[in-house]
Amino acid sequence: MTTEEFVQGFYREKQDLLQFYLDRLPLADTAAAQQRIVMRDGQQLTVQELLENVLDNVFYTTLLGLEGSASIGRTQTRYELRDAEGNSLTNGDLGGYAWQYFQNGGDEPE
Repeated sequence: MTTEEFVQGFYREKQDLLQFYLDRLPLADTAAAQQRIVMRDGQQLTVQELLENVLDNVFYTTLLGLEGSASIGRTQTRYELRDAEGNSLTNGDLGGYAWQYFQNGGDEPE
């Protein structure tokens, strides 16, 4: 597994969770997902946008924490992750791929 494939796995998990939550909204149609929430700063987000923002930020921050460029639980350190074949998953451009998929609208390549 490559570093990018590792990040893609997180991205797919985020997409699956988003769909899971949207499918459980009280209304059967898309009206509930499009309902607007007014934030304290006056910004308006739909329920879907809010869920997507939260999931993007959680997964992005977790990946940066594994890379060592953000903290996890107030501790900032670099972690070494390996797949079953011993390939390092954290020695590539983890932060760059995380940015591409979670902060830059970089949908998964076809």
